[in-house]
Amino acid sequence: MARVGWKAIHRWLGLTAGALALVLGLTGAILAFDPVQQSWQAPAAPGDLSVATLVERVAGTVPGIEEIRHLPSGAIVVFSFSGDQAQAHYVDPADGRVLGAWQPSALPRWVKSLHRSLLLGDAGRWGAAGIALAMGLICISALVLLLRRMGGWRRLGARVRGSLAQRIHVVTGRVVLAVLCLTSLTALTMSASTLGLVTLDAGTEPDVVSVVTGQTALPGAQLSALQNLAVRDLRKLNFPDASDPEDIWSVATLQGEGWVDRYSGNMLAWQDATFAQRIYDWALVLHTGESAWPWAVVLGLVGASVLLFWLSGVVIWWQVRSQTLQITGNSPLAQADVLIFVASEGGSTWGFAQALQDALIHSGHRVHTGALEHFQTAPATRQVFVLAATYGEGQAPAHAKDALERIAKLTTSAVPVTVLGFGDRQYPAFCAFAEALEQTLRARGWPALLPLECIHQQSSQQFTRWGQALAQALGEPLVLDYVPRVPSTTALTLVARQGYREHSDEPTAILRFAWPAQGGGARLGHFAAGDLVGILAPGSAVPRYYSLASGSQDGFLEICVRLLPGGLCSTHLLGLQPGDSIAAFIRSNPGFALPRTRRPVLLIGAGTGVAPLAGFIRRNDRHTPMHLYFGGRDPAQDFYFGPEIQRWLGEGRLASVQTVFSRIPEGGGYVQDALRRDAERVRALLAQGALVRVCGSRAMAKGVAEALDAILAPLHLSVAQLKAKERYAEDVF
Repeated sequence: MARVGWKAIHRWLGLTAGALALVLGLTGAILAFDPVQQSWQAPAAPGDLSVATLVERVAGTVPGIEEIRHLPSGAIVVFSFSGDQAQAHYVDPADGRVLGAWQPSALPRWVKSLHRSLLLGDAGRWGAAGIALAMGLICISALVLLLRRMGGWRRLGARVRGSLAQRIHVVTGRVVLAVLCLTSLTALTMSASTLGLVTLDAGTEPDVVSVVTGQTALPGAQLSALQNLAVRDLRKLNFPDASDPEDIWSVATLQGEGWVDRYSGNMLAWQDATFAQRIYDWALVLHTGESAWPWAVVLGLVGASVLLFWLSGVVIWWQVRSQTLQITGNSPLAQADVLIFVASEGGSTWGFAQALQDALIHSGHRVHTGALEHFQTAPATRQVFVLAATYGEGQAPAHAKDALERIAKLTTSAVPVTVLGFGDRQYPAFCAFAEALEQTLRARGWPALLPLECIHQQSSQQFTRWGQALAQALGEPLVLDYVPRVPSTTALTLVARQGYREHSDEPTAILRFAWPAQGGGARLGHFAAGDLVGILAPGSAVPRYYSLASGSQDGFLEICVRLLPGGLCSTHLLGLQPGDSIAAFIRSNPGFALPRTRRPVLLIGAGTGVAPLAGFIRRNDRHTPMHLYFGGRDPAQDFYFGPEIQRWLGEGRLASVQTVFSRIPEGGGYVQDALRRDAERVRALLAQGALVRVCGSRAMAKGVAEALDAILAPLHLSVAQLKAKERYAEDVF
């Protein structure tokens, strides 16, 4: 089935049938406690105890016995009459002693009815079976999408990236998906019997009676058929009526049902359990946890997890829906001189396509925008642009899965096709699909107006710079006005600032904002060092993102800002004085986050890129061995967090620090130079499994990666391999 089909199945079944599955999941979680409660109420019978011995023991303590029942929990219940009064008691199989009265489950009947038939009788049973089938399809589609997202079976346990809702959805799925799939399968198996689609019985019971010979009926303990039967296999044993000499013993076991002569003790007839009955029995245990209370606990927790699945799924659906745009101003493809094709998994890439289309239309072009799977050209086409996001571990978005094959089969034309990629540098396969498109197009002979450019984390600044290059290549005034959808903001008040290079053309400052009041803090949400704060400067609808040097636990929000020439947001921030406020929101950056670890950590940063690294060190309460490589220009002017770094070194939060400064004599050059000089030490740390975090300019990050590749070569490792193992992450700007 096509991947787009699996995704549609998962989404729409999850949103519709998932709401009813939520009811079944929660009621199932409640019912799962019944086997647990039963297992605590009475001791289980020893596995090697014979039914004959059990009969002998209980016959001596309970008069008027009519039936012995072996509950799935292992407890023994005896049904009897005292006069005209029916009684049921738990008994101790060790000596037949009565332990107390037995009653059916105390759980409300309507909970079972709601779970089994939605309180709708037979129609509800069909409905419940339909929901079980839908749940099975949801589980299968979830597995397909999970494997695709994580990059196959081998990476199924890899770290999950994405929004909080996505992480909850995927991580929960990895834990309980197999159990949910099993419960849906067992529910369908049981429903087949309940709805009469499968017959469990072996057939009509044999017409057998005891042959009255005048001899005295044997006591149950002397019946050979019962002596050879273990209690562990027993379901129930019915005693013959004392007033009817022809009545017989009947016994039901896991293997089948038998009828025993009361005088000879021989088995008069036996019916093996049908294959359907055996399957049903296993389904019952696996679905309810009867006879296995630890499994019942697991089932209860998994049933409750359906709530997490459904809520996180709704949030993900809403996020995708809110990001997906309907392109406006589209010209028919045959009449357009510029074509834009989009491959987007979550929908956000369409916003960039709309901005590009609007700019081209404003410049006088007729533009058509469509999905990449419809890639083609027309006689009027003069330029083609492909905006391609990468999904999972380098795959195409679901709807564009066949786009490469389609493009490879098309007749090449002289129309330039320019590819713009969108992705996240924390993934080893950053913009891999866009790169594959670029290679296919060039191999097929399609020309390009611009070389491939890759946008990191939907950066509006990068997109704007690409637009400037495009305008120059086209020879037209072209302004890309991309306005991302910004979440609600919180007002943050500046409480302290530490300035650097204040009288130069590149002033810099460390800005500390107070943690907002309780209401505002709730809106801002939890954050950690390495996450991003989006700040909206007055008069701008486009946020500028800064890496955080602090976390919620620190009680403040701190960033390091350098003035960018013409930068609206950096100008605004550097003009703030204590008491002034900004409008901000948090965007998580899970790919760069530093997990709790005892392995060594290499922190490599230059300039203001030291900010998130300082945040990691600040919260290193466990004294994980962290080694900082910091690069600046002049220690007297831009050694950001210098006093704090020295203090953290003394406190043991930082194991070592190496600094280089490129603008002073004997300053040591750049951080990559320091790494090369420390090659042996760095190699030893990486051989020990060290994690690496790099923050700074793109050029600096490239130089660091090249230096580390050379250092890692004797270990037969590379930066790409470290990224694949989630040991290496960058935050570049």
